[in-house]
Amino acid sequence: AYTNHTVLREGLEEWNEHRVAEFLPRQHKVIQRLNAMLCDQVRAKYPGDEERVRRMSVIESGQIRMSNLAIFGSHKVNGVAQLHTEILKKELFKDFYEMFPKKFLNITNGVTQRRWLLDANPNLAQFISKRIGSGWIANFHELSKLHAFAEDPESQEEFLHIKKENKRTLLNFLRNENAVRDLSGKMIQHTCEVDENALFDVQIKRIHEYKRQLLNALHVVMMMFEIKEGKRAAAPRLVIFGGKAAPGYLRAKQIVQFICAIQRKIQEDPLLRKLLSVVYVENYNVSRAEVIIPAADLSEQISTAGWEASGTGNMKLSINGALTIGTEDGANIEMHQEVTDLWWPFKFGASALDNLKPYQSWEVYIHDEPLRRVVDSLKDGTFAKTDDETANFAQIHQELVGRDFFRVLQDFRSYYETQQKVETYFSEPLKWAKFAIHNVAAMGKFSVDNAVRAYAEKIWEITPLLPEREILKKVREEYSEHDRCRIVGTPK
Repeated sequence: AYTNHTVLREGLEEWNEHRVAEFLPRQHKVIQRLNAMLCDQVRAKYPGDEERVRRMSVIESGQIRMSNLAIFGSHKVNGVAQLHTEILKKELFKDFYEMFPKKFLNITNGVTQRRWLLDANPNLAQFISKRIGSGWIANFHELSKLHAFAEDPESQEEFLHIKKENKRTLLNFLRNENAVRDLSGKMIQHTCEVDENALFDVQIKRIHEYKRQLLNALHVVMMMFEIKEGKRAAAPRLVIFGGKAAPGYLRAKQIVQFICAIQRKIQEDPLLRKLLSVVYVENYNVSRAEVIIPAADLSEQISTAGWEASGTGNMKLSINGALTIGTEDGANIEMHQEVTDLWWPFKFGASALDNLKPYQSWEVYIHDEPLRRVVDSLKDGTFAKTDDETANFAQIHQELVGRDFFRVLQDFRSYYETQQKVETYFSEPLKWAKFAIHNVAAMGKFSVDNAVRAYAEKIWEITPLLPEREILKKVREEYSEHDRCRIVGTPK
């Protein structure tokens, strides 16, 4: 079976045929034979349509298309969120879906509540179990019982107290463990002056243009300008970035450099750092995520609609009580469906369908003066302090006002206005807690238990083992004492 996890070209590998033939001659022969079988089947179903044969061929122009091979060689092909699967069927693998429609299905990703809630956030886990029992640990659908407590002021207050405790833990971690460096690379003292009462705004994921860390960073610049001009009266905000860029991905590294320059600029300004702080988490990994996620107020899921396959960070943050600001992309769509419009207030941006339409970033840049000022900060010396930064930030500027392939400027104004809505909601803590508890309660669908069960039933065609007590009973009945010890171990 073939599970596709991305629509990105770098995830749809093509291998040089000559190299495969040289190093893997037998496998090359097998691939050639499979390709001949596939092409014969396509010609039989679509006689005379050689263009379709070319598009579906495993071998084309000296390259072996591994995704085409995977689809032909698999009995099932699945995407990992509803929108993603529809994109596979209607766009990316349209020819194959028309040829083999019964192969394709969707299984939405999930996360394990045992690690990402029970273990990572024990106080919130206890909060939940105290109200609905501990059944949610094994059956996450039971989490829906928590809806009954979202309107309860005592539960709201306790939820906010837990969130503040988690924020204090994260602040201690950032001050003690997360390095801040000057231009020479020397570590300097972290001067984050916001406290646990600030809005903790979190975007943690690998660095890629489609995930639009740049959109978030430009919003931070807008907030900086407004603070300096006395135009902001919102709560202090801590903006946390975490993630790594692929070794050869220059633009992603330039965006990381830009975020770190913003962090440096804020740290140098006594007025800014009292109301706004940016932290780029060094060496982001899952252990650090377990400290960050329980402390998050706002979950940034702001990918260009149509590009995110699913996402699981969105689920981890949501089950820990963060509200999502997000586009209708990947699993955000299904999370929105489960939470409902009533408790999902921070949707923004163009849809995947909208993003198929022509777009000119220059038009947005010219007609939105505040945004133009923010974008121009990339090239006017506001942040760049070295020749390297000057050159790299100028390239980001050129991309935004030229092609802007991932439509950062297109969605900026919608994002900015939604962020203002975030600040309005955050100014009413009990209301925020009510929304957050409703979001947690709606996440029962997104346990990995459900995903594994769906794979077992729909793809692997296997049935679950009996519960442990039933297995032991069966072993006692059917096996000798010697065999019982061999199978289940010697009883203590």
